[in-house]
Amino acid sequence: MAARLGSFRYSLLEKRERTKGYPVFGLTDEEGEEEEQGQRCFSYRFISDKITGFLKEVQHVAGKAWQMGISDPRKIIFSAKMGLALMLISLLIFLKGLSEHSVWAILTVVVVFEFSIGATLSKGFNRGLGTLSAGGLALGMAELSQLAGQWEEVVIVISIFIIGFFSTYAKLYPTMKPYEYGFRVFVLTYCFVTVSGYRTGEFIHTAVTRFLLIALGASVSLVVNICIYPIWAGEDLHNLVAKNFMSVANSLEGCVKGYLNCVEYERVPSRILTYQASDDPVYSGYRSAVESKSQEEALLGFAIWEPPHGPYRSLGYPWKNYAKVSGALRHCAFMVMALHGCILSEIQAPPERRQVFHHELQRIGAEGARVLRELGNKVKKMEKLGPVDILFEVHEAAEELQNKIDQKSYLLVNAESWEIGNRPQILAEPQDLLNLDSEEHKVLGYKSLSEAVLDLRAVTIPNSWDGLKTNVGVNPTVPPGAPSEDFHKKQISWPARTSFTADAVQLLKESKTYENASALSLATFTSLLIEFVVRMQNVVDSFEELSEKANFKEPDDLPAAAREPIGLWSRLFRCLKF
Repeated sequence: MAARLGSFRYSLLEKRERTKGYPVFGLTDEEGEEEEQGQRCFSYRFISDKITGFLKEVQHVAGKAWQMGISDPRKIIFSAKMGLALMLISLLIFLKGLSEHSVWAILTVVVVFEFSIGATLSKGFNRGLGTLSAGGLALGMAELSQLAGQWEEVVIVISIFIIGFFSTYAKLYPTMKPYEYGFRVFVLTYCFVTVSGYRTGEFIHTAVTRFLLIALGASVSLVVNICIYPIWAGEDLHNLVAKNFMSVANSLEGCVKGYLNCVEYERVPSRILTYQASDDPVYSGYRSAVESKSQEEALLGFAIWEPPHGPYRSLGYPWKNYAKVSGALRHCAFMVMALHGCILSEIQAPPERRQVFHHELQRIGAEGARVLRELGNKVKKMEKLGPVDILFEVHEAAEELQNKIDQKSYLLVNAESWEIGNRPQILAEPQDLLNLDSEEHKVLGYKSLSEAVLDLRAVTIPNSWDGLKTNVGVNPTVPPGAPSEDFHKKQISWPARTSFTADAVQLLKESKTYENASALSLATFTSLLIEFVVRMQNVVDSFEELSEKANFKEPDDLPAAAREPIGLWSRLFRCLKF
């Protein structure tokens, strides 16, 4: 069935025709033709091509490895430290003659040695605690099993089942998640000590030897990891939160600029549609902030294990407040994601309507990005906020936009269909005919500021908003600076403009219906931007709480007389503060 002109289905089919031939979700519309494969002779040319392709692949992998090392040199240093730790533990095994059970020391180094100090301490503690508790329990169970006489093997097997069941069930409890590795080591050590001790009859020797070798491997790992170019999880968490501020600020500016420049995606990349990594700077900016939650939780779990170091000198440093600040920022990033969704939407407002709110939208975007960048710099430098309200300008911009919306709200709805302009006058009583003037005043009492500026009953609304320029004095010219790549194009209002004859009344009605929907998309964008400004207050409050608990320094621009004097006892108290 053919789609009617001006309908929703007609608009989608029209856009599909424009994007014909592009891949959707990574799949092309045309089916690839099957290539006939004949028998290949192992000729000199065939073998040469294979060798050349293999060498190119090796060169490509080597280039990728080199780029990874250049982008983050800490990875090269960590790899060297791992090799050094394994070399040292092997040397100790050869010198002390511990080759009989040396596998436990080497295995401990491989498992415990992690990228950051906090991760190494966490795994070392879990491994040591699991080994010590399981070894003691295995020794006690060995004594009980010997009292069973000929049922000794049955008692050991049943105890292994009970220990395995309760340990596995306990580690599934949410609060026990940080100790999951400890439970695994506990089960492994218990089974090893009970089974091997039963065969040799040396339960105590097996348990003590395993514990000492694990302690030796963990000690070597900690000494190497802490003394040679230490990598701190807390510092990574600190830098990640500061980076997220910059990413969300860039995405906010990109969304507002793209919307005002009427930039439209010729085709929405399949990676964006499936929420995967993409090269789009606007998309990748807010996505990195949204997707960083799991990384922040992992870094937070390791940071709380780390001792005071560097600028994080106080005991019980408030690392959880970093996650709280990032959570408030992520709440704002969701609004940026919704703003980007307005640009990706099929329904678009005409350019001339957007230009009516151009100044207000641009100001909010610039001020909001400025506040986010300033907060990011404050986090990075560990400085408190100054006495001036950081949100004053962005709040002023939001109020200016709200006033403009109230004055120009007839651009955001179908003004012809307002109930206030077409309210039927039902006169139930004859005396109501004498009260027309008072009734008129009642109707006008419902008028908004927008209709007070423009008397809609006296103005003819054009059938197409293309004539809006002469009616409201708006310049529909789109400002320059929009991207010129083939990937983007200038947006047109949705659905596309169509000329109608006098007989096409039904088609005109449908066109107006979808034209009104396109106007509402502008209202959606403005309301989301105002909601973003509201949510920024939570970010500022979370940052102020962090700056107080973490004892951030006073801002550099603060007068010296206003700064709090810090003496010896104050510094000592801050270091010991929990």
